[in-house]
Amino acid sequence: MTAYDKVCAARAKGRPTGVKYIEEIFTDFIEFHGDRRFSDDAAVVGGIARLNGESVTVIALEKGATTKDKIARNFGSANPEGYRKALRLMKQAEKFHRPVICFVDTSGAFPGIGAEERGQASAIAENIMEMMTLKTPIISVFIGEGGSGGALALAVADEVWMLENSIYSVISPEGCASILWKDAKKVKEASESLKLTAEDLKELGVIERIISEEEGFDAVFAEVKSLLTETLDKEKSMDAEELTAKRYERFRAF
Repeated sequence: MTAYDKVCAARAKGRPTGVKYIEEIFTDFIEFHGDRRFSDDAAVVGGIARLNGESVTVIALEKGATTKDKIARNFGSANPEGYRKALRLMKQAEKFHRPVICFVDTSGAFPGIGAEERGQASAIAENIMEMMTLKTPIISVFIGEGGSGGALALAVADEVWMLENSIYSVISPEGCASILWKDAKKVKEASESLKLTAEDLKELGVIERIISEEEGFDAVFAEVKSLLTETLDKEKSMDAEELTAKRYERFRAF
């Protein structure tokens, strides 16, 4: 598959979204709402759940399944209140010593006027800063699109994994093509140049693991559940200082 084929696969209709991963991997999920500052953002789904009996905090950027659901969730493009809700849940997880698991699937943070007025950039920046020193394990899994700061705001983690047909980039291929070539039709060339595939990012050291999709998504859910259990058992054995130092060094190594 070419890089552009991967872009199309990441955006494909019917691809499981964050809510599906929560339903298939965790039990006893209780969703929390609101950022305690402005409102609730349906593009971010978060709450507490159990992973093999252990309490965890789960947060997902959710695109929606049906047309009505997609509109309600703003197609997975979160507003500042969505990122602030996510951070509220992360700080709560830190307080109660729960690991944080994030599922990322977004073309990017919402760029509307209201979002900018309410501090979109500062909300993303605050998440990045706070996640870097959060004293509890964090794992982020890219399950579809990972666009720009909207994705990074949930991806400052101890380990970052990608499904083989997911993407992660500083900008969409269309946006890149419009800037570099002044022609959005150059999207295939832009896709290759951005090094946005899981294979590219693994080679660059940006992610730790690629999860195969060859055997279908039921196998993906089972694999992610197994890997989360295994990895969190390892991460939980570290003390808070060791954990945050390791996370800091991971990003400094870039």
